[in-house]
Amino acid sequence: MKRIKNYPNLILILLLSLLVMTSCQEDDGVIPNDQQQEDIPDTFSEYFGNQISRDVIGNVIDINKLPISGVTITIGNQTATTDNNGVFIINNATLNERFGYIKAEKTGYIHASRSVVPAEGTNKVTIMMLEATITGTVNSGASSTVTGNDGSSVSFDGNFIKEDGTSYDGSVDVIMHHLDPTDEDMALQMPGMLYAQNEDGAERMLQTLGMLAIELRGTAGEDLNLAEGSTSEIMVPVDASLIPNAPATIPLWYFDEARGYWVEEGVATLQGNMYVGTVSHFSFWNCDIPAEAIVLCVTTTDDNNEPLGNLQVSITSATFGTTYGYTNENGEVCGYVPSNEVLELNVYSYNICGTDPLYGQTVGPFTEDSFVQITINSTPDTITETVTGTFNTCNGDPVSDGYVQLTYGNQTFIDAVSDGTFEISLIRCDEDNTFTINGSDYTNIQTTGEISYTFTTPETNVGTISACNAIAEFIEYTIDDNESVLIFDNINANFYAEGQGQWGGPSIDIFASNNDQENCFYMFGVLDAMNLLGSYDNYEFTNEEDGTGFFIGECINVSGNNNSIIYNLTALGNVGEYIDVNFSGSYEDYDGNPHTITGVVHVLRDN
Repeated sequence: MKRIKNYPNLILILLLSLLVMTSCQEDDGVIPNDQQQEDIPDTFSEYFGNQISRDVIGNVIDINKLPISGVTITIGNQTATTDNNGVFIINNATLNERFGYIKAEKTGYIHASRSVVPAEGTNKVTIMMLEATITGTVNSGASSTVTGNDGSSVSFDGNFIKEDGTSYDGSVDVIMHHLDPTDEDMALQMPGMLYAQNEDGAERMLQTLGMLAIELRGTAGEDLNLAEGSTSEIMVPVDASLIPNAPATIPLWYFDEARGYWVEEGVATLQGNMYVGTVSHFSFWNCDIPAEAIVLCVTTTDDNNEPLGNLQVSITSATFGTTYGYTNENGEVCGYVPSNEVLELNVYSYNICGTDPLYGQTVGPFTEDSFVQITINSTPDTITETVTGTFNTCNGDPVSDGYVQLTYGNQTFIDAVSDGTFEISLIRCDEDNTFTINGSDYTNIQTTGEISYTFTTPETNVGTISACNAIAEFIEYTIDDNESVLIFDNINANFYAEGQGQWGGPSIDIFASNNDQENCFYMFGVLDAMNLLGSYDNYEFTNEEDGTGFFIGECINVSGNNNSIIYNLTALGNVGEYIDVNFSGSYEDYDGNPHTITGVVHVLRDN
């Protein structure tokens, strides 16, 4: 075990990622920074703790934030492939208590990855892959330089080797990407996380002034590198806003793609607006200042002390800038923040409900790992929602390996499904009360398709959804705790404009029998001529001339007595497009027995 002196006053300009952790424990017997001695393990991996098993779900996107399918995901010796939504799941992945490494690879893209501190429950990650665009081509045996449009550059002496160490002769495609810390997407694009091993073998967090990704490919597409003894000069641009705080010299760090963290090697010198340094091999290279910091954990709950997930938490230092992260299903997010600084903490609802924070306060300064718990009070403009449901296969069995995507506004939330149930929490805006659900069954490679719903505050139970990829339309409902009824054959759905239907106002009728002809389903609704979409209650026949509402009692034993079923018409497309209705509530049957019901109608309009 080595011991070295800590250096407390290193500059920290911009933190780009928060590490999600299960809990934060305060250090015992904290010594002031100017006296603190640091114990360094003989092997860097000793920092990582014991091996553990955790579930990991993630999505892989391109620079336009569109999903990338067919990406190979590797965690240890386990692999998975992203689906059409760019989503992957690896259950019981082998990680360490303080470190986990997730690699993403696909032909045509630069090698990508994400490193995490695993949390309890399901760990969620997003990886943005960069296309392997060729910046320039050089030839072995000749000195040359390749320069990017932003001025970043790399020089070569002409000596290259293959992965097996043998020499390479021929042309070399140079793939180069500059990652700018002022780009809001940099945290998604960079490999791993800003976690490193310094030259003394100690762990450090990093603040970056710029990264340069360089990959070399031979004529057969094989990965190449510099020959032993060869070096290259790299030039990394520094954004003008960072120049005032950029030191004259800065440590260089390369990303170890085998281990998943940064390693200190060499220095770069600031020349104008460029950091210039010499490197002996290629991966991502990073111009960073190492810094010591404390870990701050934030937990968000509502008025009832229930955890609030899917919220953005930002921490801002007047000296060092802003970092952010997102609360998990336990309402928790943890990350590194500078010690001995007064910090501004703000909580946002993904900017769906505007740019104003839901909550804000000043915290710190902190000299040791700390924990902050905050309560987000409900307001008329922001509403806490929990969406639950059952997700079955097309055969009616609980999905054991899949996920559900909830889309609200321009954000998508993902919940892994292992036992046929799901629960997603979020905060929505008063003026927008609709969302969509899309479930994917990995085992059977089937999906539900996108289904529209309306929130029934504070909890929305969407009932049972089924992954039947080949089915274009379906009706599904559940009475009490009985098995769900799924109908996907012989469905006819019609819309009648005002004055066309027998009920006077605009109306719809939907009739169906299931595939074995044992049950039927009939729904009709008289709609509000001014606002066709919206919520409706039970249709009252005693006031049929000017009333609105829905009725489903013809095939199902549903009476009008104590009927509190609410129907949400969320989509009414043109012919050939979808009509979406979801409904739930309680009622009495014609014998006076009480029941509950939930259901979904997702059908194509025929007329």
